[in-house]
Amino acid sequence: MENNKEKVKQQLQNDYVYPLIAKPVDDGCSSAVKMIKSFEEFEAFATLIFRSSEAFDAKSAEILHIKDKEEFPQKTVLLVEELISKNGAKHFLEITGGMLTKLNAKGEVEYEVFEASEALASGEILSLEEKFLAGQGQNITPARYSRDEKERQLISNKVKETLGAAAKVLNIVGYCRIDAFVRIFDVNHVEVIFIEVNSLPGMTPATCIYHQAAINGYKPYSFIDRILDFGAQKSAPVLS
Repeated sequence: MENNKEKVKQQLQNDYVYPLIAKPVDDGCSSAVKMIKSFEEFEAFATLIFRSSEAFDAKSAEILHIKDKEEFPQKTVLLVEELISKNGAKHFLEITGGMLTKLNAKGEVEYEVFEASEALASGEILSLEEKFLAGQGQNITPARYSRDEKERQLISNKVKETLGAAAKVLNIVGYCRIDAFVRIFDVNHVEVIFIEVNSLPGMTPATCIYHQAAINGYKPYSFIDRILDFGAQKSAPVLS
């Protein structure tokens, strides 16, 4: 980047507004996802992501407050995105919603979408540890879309419908978990901004998909049984 520093700086100024998001193109679980508030921070991010050895550049790590053993992969490209923010909404939150699939009497796939969980980040970005380590993350199930329970459920139904529609378009089967931001302007104006679709989400003690499934009456083992049963049904030979 050093050879094109001024060009990159100008392009960022033309196309984005700080703060912005910088992250690896092909990684996951919040690995090296950073909120960038200035070109100095972007330059530090690029220095770390494009480094040629495992060791961190000390100055760049200090600028970005990177810990010694923090997950920060080496890459040859990086991704810059607009920061998704409240944007005038009354309420703004990050959620993750799980679901199961089943076959109806006609052999068609149907989606059972669970109540989503609200993901709480201690910092600017939800960390890897908060997502997967027991005792590290804070997830509230069901998500707190509104203090009024009737209104909360109406909003939840809209969110679940959107998540289920996305899974159907992507032809996801078995089970999945979709991460998204939700902007709530009022009960009739709800925006869902997708972050990512986890087609095989982890099921560690820290993940909240078991909590979501429990609301629908599934204990952990029965939830897993449903996934296996669906797989067996899908792979069963068709008798003519």
